[in-house]
Amino acid sequence: MTGKNYKYYDLVMAAFVTVLITANIIGPAKISQIDLPLIGTLTFGAGVLFFPISYIFGDILTEVYGYAASRRVIWAGFAGLAFASMMAWVIVALPPAPFWENQEVYEIAFGSAWRVALAGLIAFWIGEFTNSFVMSKMKIWTQGRFLWARTMSSTVAGEGVDSLLFYPLAFYNSGIIPNEKLPLVIFAQFIAKTSIEFLFTPITYKIVAFLKSKEKIDHYDHQTNFNPFRIS
Repeated sequence: MTGKNYKYYDLVMAAFVTVLITANIIGPAKISQIDLPLIGTLTFGAGVLFFPISYIFGDILTEVYGYAASRRVIWAGFAGLAFASMMAWVIVALPPAPFWENQEVYEIAFGSAWRVALAGLIAFWIGEFTNSFVMSKMKIWTQGRFLWARTMSSTVAGEGVDSLLFYPLAFYNSGIIPNEKLPLVIFAQFIAKTSIEFLFTPITYKIVAFLKSKEKIDHYDHQTNFNPFRIS
């Protein structure tokens, strides 16, 4: 982005950060279980239904505005998620009033252990940058064609890294998930997240086409510095 003001960039950024924070703060507190035909019983963290949407926004940002613009949004999301995690920890730690009887419920909903919160931050940061990097490079290699293949490939890479990092960092030897069950949990979450990306592909196409038309931009990262620590 060359300093030009874009009409919808800030809106996409806000949507990305909102989805990221709510999926990570609200979703993990509930474990759901449903019975599916042919597949059987499926147990999953409720946040898995919405967290992949952040990767969809990441794909849209990189496709339309480029890697550098997506990098700024990833850092904004990282900062927002870090603040939300810190805020939840502080509020849970505050001593409750004697007449307030909901402390235990509040701890269950928002009292994520520091290990889980830190694992989420690390996995998100590396996974999102992996997603954006693959998306950007594949756009150059394919000369802007096969958007569906680029979104799926980048999501497989990003969500794969995210899942492979998060669950061992958060739960290995924790007593919450048996170590021998971790590979199964990782695989199930990975399949669920990438399936959601696949289902959203027609919507992704429409949003990308709309933004390119309205913003008059279709960025290619030929001269981009891919250093994730560079903000500008």
